[in-house]
Amino acid sequence: METKANYVLIGAFTILTAVLLLLFGLWAAKYSSEKSWQQYQVIFTEPVTGLSEGSAVQYNGIAVGTVETLKLAPKDPRQVVALLKLKADAPVKVDTRAKLSITGLTGVPFIQLTGGSPNAPRLASGDRDEIPVIRAEASALQNIADTANRLVSRMDEVLSEENVKRIADTLAHLESMTGAIADQREDLRALLINARQSSEQLSRTLVTTNRAVEDVDRELVDKLPGLVSKLDATLSHLDSAAGGANAILNENRAAISSFANDGLSQLGPTLGELRGLVRDLRRISDHLEGSPARYLLGRDAPKEFEPK
Repeated sequence: METKANYVLIGAFTILTAVLLLLFGLWAAKYSSEKSWQQYQVIFTEPVTGLSEGSAVQYNGIAVGTVETLKLAPKDPRQVVALLKLKADAPVKVDTRAKLSITGLTGVPFIQLTGGSPNAPRLASGDRDEIPVIRAEASALQNIADTANRLVSRMDEVLSEENVKRIADTLAHLESMTGAIADQREDLRALLINARQSSEQLSRTLVTTNRAVEDVDRELVDKLPGLVSKLDATLSHLDSAAGGANAILNENRAAISSFANDGLSQLGPTLGELRGLVRDLRRISDHLEGSPARYLLGRDAPKEFEPK
């Protein structure tokens, strides 16, 4: 009995040891796996149609992980939270951005990571238990969809009932204008002929005017040397005359100075005497004109004899 009990204890110990070794191996594998991978979150503010759990995650076209889970944000259902499982050595930095892309026009959507300047620090969470968040930017598909929506909205505004009515009225006015122009075809033809004749006449006039201007220019150029020589001679004469006048002034400077000082001082009394003389002559002239005999003889003129 003792031998049989020992075998049971040995077997139980062996099984327990194997289980412990298996658990340790699983823990070691999990720890190694966790050390080889890093989790990140991406919060999209646009629909992620076609993206699913297990979709690829690329960094500048290189596969670095997969999408682990997808869910709506608890506080804002317009946002989609994607949990990414990336390689631990993936260079995810604070300026790394995530956007939704597709492989070709009809391919499978995936998440594309871009950016990450060399000097930027690695993206890490302040809290050890909190998952770092990679900022998302609008994808090309979203930009195309937004542009298409804007174009459709503008087309709706352009093709409104009011604008369609205006276009129809404009076409009607153009049609009536075209008909009026067709009715006045002969007048338009005559107008065009007159305009052509006027243009030809204007061209001939311009040619004649240009020829006349050229003749005037040529004549002026031919006469210009003679005019320049005459002007030069005139300036020479003026220069010599100015020099002679300057010489005369220099020679008679003393006489001119004496006349200015003495002669002008005597000119005032002389002019006063001349004014008195003129006044006396005027008085004598008045007396002679009124009664010459009385003025000359000192008495009245003799009366003529009149016989009775």
